[in-house]
Amino acid sequence: MPRVSSRIPGVEGCAVERTLSLIEGKWKIIVLYKLLKGTLRFNELRRLMPLVTQRMLTHQLRELEADGLIVRTVYAQVPPRVEYSLSARGRSLEPVLMAMKEWGDTNLSSQGAQAA
Repeated sequence: MPRVSSRIPGVEGCAVERTLSLIEGKWKIIVLYKLLKGTLRFNELRRLMPLVTQRMLTHQLRELEADGLIVRTVYAQVPPRVEYSLSARGRSLEPVLMAMKEWGDTNLSSQGAQAA
């Protein structure tokens, strides 16, 4: 079940700030973007994001799961297998994530970054 309280005090009334409180953090948006392509295991995510530490990735995944944005599936086998995928709520962020990608592609190209 998603958390209902915001991590930012005093933002209960603003939808933009409440949304940001769910996806704030250096790695959450990247995790969500990577999961747009499909289900991934923990180590697959680590390989796709080589700069994130195991501890930080675990923390970010736990928060995303607690907020109902991703689904964590554990398979009872040896060694244990854990997979992560977007929930319906997380999938609903796809237009936002794609808009961010398109904005970056347009505005952060080598020429665009120099002009800024």
